[in-house]
Amino acid sequence: MTGRFDLLDLLVLLAYLTGTTALGMWIGRGQRSASEYFVAERAIPWWAVLFSIVASETSALTFISIPGLAYTGNLGFLQVVVGYILGRIVVSYTLLPRYFQGQLVTAYALLETRFGLGTRRFTSIVFMCTRAMADSVRVFATAIPVALIIGPAMPKAYAMPSAILVLGLLTVVYTYRGGMKAVVWTELVQASVYIVGGISAIVLIGQSVPGGWTAIIDQASVAGKLGVIDWYTGFDRPHTMFAGILGGAFLAMASHGADQMIVQRLLSSRSLRDAQRALIGSGFMVFAQFTMFLMVGVGLWVLYGGKPFAAADQIFPSFIIEHMPHGLIGLIVAAIVAATMSTHSGAINSLAASTTHDIYLPITGRSADDPRTLKVGKLFALAWGLVLTLGALLFKEQGTPVVVIALAIASFTYGGLLGGFALGLFWKRAIQRDAIFGMSIGIGCMAFIVFAKQLVAAFPGLDGMLGGVATIAWPWYVLIGTSITFVCGMLSSFTHAAADAPRTTQETPA
Repeated sequence: MTGRFDLLDLLVLLAYLTGTTALGMWIGRGQRSASEYFVAERAIPWWAVLFSIVASETSALTFISIPGLAYTGNLGFLQVVVGYILGRIVVSYTLLPRYFQGQLVTAYALLETRFGLGTRRFTSIVFMCTRAMADSVRVFATAIPVALIIGPAMPKAYAMPSAILVLGLLTVVYTYRGGMKAVVWTELVQASVYIVGGISAIVLIGQSVPGGWTAIIDQASVAGKLGVIDWYTGFDRPHTMFAGILGGAFLAMASHGADQMIVQRLLSSRSLRDAQRALIGSGFMVFAQFTMFLMVGVGLWVLYGGKPFAAADQIFPSFIIEHMPHGLIGLIVAAIVAATMSTHSGAINSLAASTTHDIYLPITGRSADDPRTLKVGKLFALAWGLVLTLGALLFKEQGTPVVVIALAIASFTYGGLLGGFALGLFWKRAIQRDAIFGMSIGIGCMAFIVFAKQLVAAFPGLDGMLGGVATIAWPWYVLIGTSITFVCGMLSSFTHAAADAPRTTQETPA
């Protein structure tokens, strides 16, 4: 085992990239309408939607960063994953039934029926900005191991840009061609590849440590690496029972109930019941998956004797390069690529759907069934694919695990979005201006909280004033943002007559 990427590894990786791209293009042949392109004519079976949801959540952030969390800590992240399951259950019985009452293509069309077109546009734009930033980080994360492998063959300065361009552009090709149908079915292949990759890592780590996994478990247990539950009640630790259950649940409610990337998959299901089965089932599968990748991190901690690394995201890629046999290195790199290509393709399609249905169609007055709408939707998919690739090229590594960066980016707007939906569901007095006002305040406050650490680092004199805010852990972000949005929107509703309040319409938005 030389730890170098050889011809066999290259052939495995190229076979995967070529096969996935060809499969996506073949599945997407003969698309006739925007509905088929964005929601696959609502004909995807529930089990395929379930795997698609799991694959969309399993980017390189999971494959690379989650082992790093266990390496530097313990299994406490599972407390957050339990919250993910609870949040999914809430979404399944609150928001999903309302999505399926009309033939909706985007999550934000629901807000138009309650508040008006302005709210729909506002929330859609917020989603686009957030998803673009977070997915750019994911593409960057995927390029890390690829760049490490191809680095010896080219100047170091060109390794990362080259890896990002290859990953980004190949994903754009089949997503542009195939739409949601290609996204879902290629994700089944991609999910299989990275699960095989994770299992292979578990087996190889066990073979690399004298005594195998029995010895790993014994050493990790003595060192406290297998700890899961932390009853700490403060707000400055991310992996505690309270932060996990409450924060994780609110994060899942936002990501799976107010984020177009997941909602669009659910709207591709054959029925409400199928969508509920897919959403709740995905929570338990994600729990098993995170457990596997955390145990990879525990095994690596024993294998490397807990030695420090420059960045947590380099731990698993280093093991891949140093300890895996040729052929399997190519498979594992393909697994990492698979994880992010699935998320990346879904992000491109959902961004194109929001741009088309929430912005373009209301402005032009065209029908979703207009043949020109399909052409415009594909052009938006192409444009967003290029934007995400460019964002990844501009991102600079900061030493912080990329999974934390991406979740923080999403969290500071998720609270505002979820709060807007909560106002629509639970506060009948609220009208459009209340919703937009509440979401604006909520997002603004969370942006301040999220970046407070950077402010303190730049201006140490602010430490006394901002210290408490700067230490708030990321799982609390969505809960705080949702609460601020709801309260501000509720207070705003008392500034106008109650007779002005509930706006309802029976129209089905485009």
